[in-house]
Amino acid sequence: MNVFNYFFRDTKELSKDVVLGPCEQISYKQLYENCVNLSKEIVNNFGENKNILILSENSVFFITAYLAIIKSGNICVPLNPNIEKDNFENILNRTESGIVFISKKFKQKYSEYQLKIIEDEQCNEWIESGKKITDDGETNSFDDTRLAEIIFTSGSMGEQKGAMITHKNIIANTDSIIRYLKLTSFDTIEVVMPFYYCYGLSLLHTHLKVGGSVVLNNSFIFLGSVINDLNKYKCTGFAGVPSHFQILLRKSKDFKNTEFPSLKYVTQAGGKLHTTFIKEFIEAFPEIDFYVMYGQTEATARLSYLPPFILRDKIGSMGKGIPGVILKVVDEKVIPVKPGETGEIIAKGDNIMSGYYKDIESTKQVLRDGWLHTGDMATVDEDGYIYIQSRKKEIIKVRGIRISPKEIEEVIVTYPGVVDCTIEAVTDEILGEAIKATIFINGAEKDNFTEDLIKNHCAQHLAQHKIPQKVIFDTKLTFNAAGKKTK
Repeated sequence: MNVFNYFFRDTKELSKDVVLGPCEQISYKQLYENCVNLSKEIVNNFGENKNILILSENSVFFITAYLAIIKSGNICVPLNPNIEKDNFENILNRTESGIVFISKKFKQKYSEYQLKIIEDEQCNEWIESGKKITDDGETNSFDDTRLAEIIFTSGSMGEQKGAMITHKNIIANTDSIIRYLKLTSFDTIEVVMPFYYCYGLSLLHTHLKVGGSVVLNNSFIFLGSVINDLNKYKCTGFAGVPSHFQILLRKSKDFKNTEFPSLKYVTQAGGKLHTTFIKEFIEAFPEIDFYVMYGQTEATARLSYLPPFILRDKIGSMGKGIPGVILKVVDEKVIPVKPGETGEIIAKGDNIMSGYYKDIESTKQVLRDGWLHTGDMATVDEDGYIYIQSRKKEIIKVRGIRISPKEIEEVIVTYPGVVDCTIEAVTDEILGEAIKATIFINGAEKDNFTEDLIKNHCAQHLAQHKIPQKVIFDTKLTFNAAGKKTK
């Protein structure tokens, strides 16, 4: 089945709005019709099995183009509209795409390239033209192992790789997430993450499928707008990466003092959120379910979750595999580790990508014997709950001793007033290597912090060799467009 038909199987006649927000709204019925008509024009102009780019912020335009491309039997490649020039040209060459949907505000930026550009007005014209084509492209023999999209990883660990995601991958992951979050047509999610990021797309997929609604907010930096949205649109859910929760809890004066009568749950993924922030959230909002989750682009989005009812007992754990996914923590011989031992997380399920686009060697490294090797190091407890420690490449060695930066960061963020912390190994003239802590704080509190205060705090909780030798303070915490820390 084409995943588009899966999404709209029970909702294509609904008059309710699927998109909510101060700028745009659209009903299920109208969205379905627009996507079907646009997909006809895409096939009519380009055929099938082409890589088609999207460069747009979250919008009805993005959603329409994204779904229509997939419906048409082509492959969608969503990208950050503010992507760096070198990265864009690299992806353009690798995908050999000459077709791109671009929202009008970004059209000029890409005018130098020889591309067939479809922007907002052209898109609307094609939607109208598509009404004249009688064949809607429906087929019962659609192969769900065909590619639906190529999602490029953030490149934080090196060159960007294109994860090839099939229709079957999306259907499997969407079904799993709906099951454990128990989503229904009554659910509305506040979306602050971009749709070119797999976490953001998973929010769109799940709510489309159940007949829920999404509220699009492209201005998370204006915290008041997020807080206002949650109540104005009666949002039942909010999803964020660690930085979103850190900023809401430590930089907003109003968040913890505001009541959210409609908010049933929040989900957190996109990296490990230090336990001190989780505790702070659930103490401030004990009636709101907090789902800790773990995933990768290579897994369509999601691999594990920790049920809220066990959160306090298993604080720090990423949980167990979601429905339909098997997770193991294994040693170098791919033998499951014993409780307390460290190994790599591997995963198997219908949500696992088919490989990296035009990158056979990298695919062989991560997909072995039917298992995805995540590169994330973890331990397990006696009950089988997994505790992630770090990525293989994040482990640092100082004077020959292997150290996990996460362990040190976890201690430092418990100090009152700390918003975030980054640990790294740096060259030192005397020691050869030293641990450096960059601590992010609010500017108004800068005078309350000293290097000695932080070192003394670390000394109370860490072994001597894990105490940072260098401590600097910063008030500017920077993130990429997906909300992940870049500094």
